[in-house]
Amino acid sequence: MSEPVTELYDLRVVVDRIEGRSVCGLRVGDSFELVHSAQLKIPAGKHFCVFALQSVLPLLPAKQRQLPEGDWLERDTLVCCPDPEERVVMRIERTGRTVLRTEDLT
Repeated sequence: MSEPVTELYDLRVVVDRIEGRSVCGLRVGDSFELVHSAQLKIPAGKHFCVFALQSVLPLLPAKQRQLPEGDWLERDTLVCCPDPEERVVMRIERTGRTVLRTEDLT
């Protein structure tokens, strides 16, 4: 009998565009990754604005899963920072899949 497993997407969140002025220092192309279910990785020497991060975090667990084809969250990939002056637009990309043993998850 095989062990129960689950598959989750690894994700990259990339600054797609900035429609205002970037006070927080983010630039187009800045990114972070969410891998192996819960590991947040920011490239060495870079940062990611906590306010931009907080706007995208609630969507990530759903984007890690395969959703029904008609689900809006399966199609939509853009998220906006809450700061109206900056208007940072981020794109969520699926970069790969990770297979995890169900018993290793909480």
